[in-house]
Amino acid sequence: MFSSGKNMYDIEISDLRKLIQLVKDKYDYDFKDYAMSSFKRRIKRIIELYKFDSVDALVEKLTHTPSFFEEFVSEVTVNVTEMFRDPSFWVVVRDEIIPNILSSHNKISIWHAGCSSGEEVFSMQILLEEMGIRDKSHTVATDIDTAIINRAKNASISQKNMELNTSNYERYQGKYVLDKYFSKNKDRYHFNQDILSNVSFRKHDLVKGQVFSKFDIVLCRNVMIYFNQTLQNSVLKTLHESLFKYGFLCIGSKESLIWCDISNKFSVINNEEKIYKKSRD
Repeated sequence: MFSSGKNMYDIEISDLRKLIQLVKDKYDYDFKDYAMSSFKRRIKRIIELYKFDSVDALVEKLTHTPSFFEEFVSEVTVNVTEMFRDPSFWVVVRDEIIPNILSSHNKISIWHAGCSSGEEVFSMQILLEEMGIRDKSHTVATDIDTAIINRAKNASISQKNMELNTSNYERYQGKYVLDKYFSKNKDRYHFNQDILSNVSFRKHDLVKGQVFSKFDIVLCRNVMIYFNQTLQNSVLKTLHESLFKYGFLCIGSKESLIWCDISNKFSVINNEEKIYKKSRD
């Protein structure tokens, strides 16, 4: 049970299990292997945001109002992102990883797994454009959240977020100024849709482990920190299967492959930037 003024640990585990079971049974979304501390925080936020008086009230809403479910998913899944996040990572991708792939391939295929509102996708397309190889690439960008995929397709960024994006781009030492790739309308910056012409956005649930194609690079950065180890292990197996042999996997700076079942199927390319190469099928 939850009441305002109590901390998040007053949401009982039994209530969260009831909520997770309802979502699994009714909507076929499985949150049981999300990191419980993070999941509790998100549920607390939803209860406060929508002024529910308990987890039971949230369960009742989800049971009888299916249209509310997409809002629920958007709040549970964390969508914090920025363009050229960790600029040194993008420098390694530009100067080492992409040239390595193109030394033996004419084309390059990329998967952004858990793409959120698309800032990482925009960054990669700018990188490819400035290298003059965007026409040699095909990118798939996926997320579990339909609403956030639609935001990514719309490719619109608020003015308040552009300062950080611009700073990251400058630290990455891009060729131009970031504004070159946007048109401004009031307090929104709209990304040049032409640069997204080789990108396909689609809904995909990493939890279900579905492999739908093979890629030269998979980026799944700062997604697995919200999963427990069981789910991380399962997701990493899916990412491994989704890579061509000698393809590259990029994960977040606070994430690791060292402990997982398939760690021996990757070699470390850059430990600081968490870039790995698939060495075994």
